[in-house]
Amino acid sequence: MKVTRGLLNGVTAGAAGTTALDVVSGTDAVLRARPASRAPEQLVAAVAARAGVEVPGGRSERRNRLAALGPLAGSATGLVVGAVAGGLRAAGLRLPTAVGGPLLGAAAMLATDGPLALTRVSDPRTWSAADWTADVLPHLAYGLATHATLVRLERGSPDSSDTASAAPPARPSTLLRAAALGAATGSRSTAGTAALALTSRTGDTGVAGRIGGRTGTTLAGLLAVGEAAADKHPAVPSRLAAPGLAPRLTLGATSAAAMARRDGEDPALPGLVGLAGAAGAAVLGARARTAAARRFGSDRPGAVAEDVLAAALAWFGARRRRSPDTAEQMRR
Repeated sequence: MKVTRGLLNGVTAGAAGTTALDVVSGTDAVLRARPASRAPEQLVAAVAARAGVEVPGGRSERRNRLAALGPLAGSATGLVVGAVAGGLRAAGLRLPTAVGGPLLGAAAMLATDGPLALTRVSDPRTWSAADWTADVLPHLAYGLATHATLVRLERGSPDSSDTASAAPPARPSTLLRAAALGAATGSRSTAGTAALALTSRTGDTGVAGRIGGRTGTTLAGLLAVGEAAADKHPAVPSRLAAPGLAPRLTLGATSAAAMARRDGEDPALPGLVGLAGAAGAAVLGARARTAAARRFGSDRPGAVAEDVLAAALAWFGARRRRSPDTAEQMRR
């Protein structure tokens, strides 16, 4: 119920952020007298062509429909990013505005610019400083407005008395485990979640308690095994493409924050560490797999080695913190 409320709050916050983005982008267009970007409608046309979907109508009608679908697709992206942020916040990932706002803006940029690059509608590597400014500032406004709206909505919700924000700050050992969980997730997107489910119980706090039962553990294990098998198939897209990177970043932050909250610590910083660990491991892992394939003539040795490393990192990151009473009993 709490996560559902978080998703709905996120959609509302995403709508507010999208409005802020449109205002900043429109103001920039007025001040610099620049033409409206045709990239959104070109992206819709490219996606439709790849999917084999024909936009109906004659030439002018088709052009008008694409011109309308472009902004609609942008608004949908803003709502989806907001919903994900709301769900993460409900799960315990609460970041300060100075961190959460820019991260949300970066996520929205990735969700927008990634498809542009993948479909070759536009190449961000060729953009000028003015082009980047016109892209960064509106998305930063989106992130700050979305985060601020999420905080305001949360304060007015029935769960505003949740004590998660009053938890003690994460210890260095917890941050190290969060980095391990993030790195494991950057290698295999389901590794951190599966390890968290296997080391958690139904009575635990937050997400860990919800996935720590028999059903959650079984499902998480099956997903992890399935991903490990599918990862070896050459048809699987690159983990650095948006469809592969987005779930890694999301699950890396979520699993690290859930681990910290389960152990009674503030989940904000561990979630950020998990996010960074997932991003770094995704990039380094892809490069290591490429280097291994050149060395051995096959991608399989590198893939198996990465399976083992991801499992070890996930186990280390998700293992339960030993309570003082347990430690004392073991010393005796």
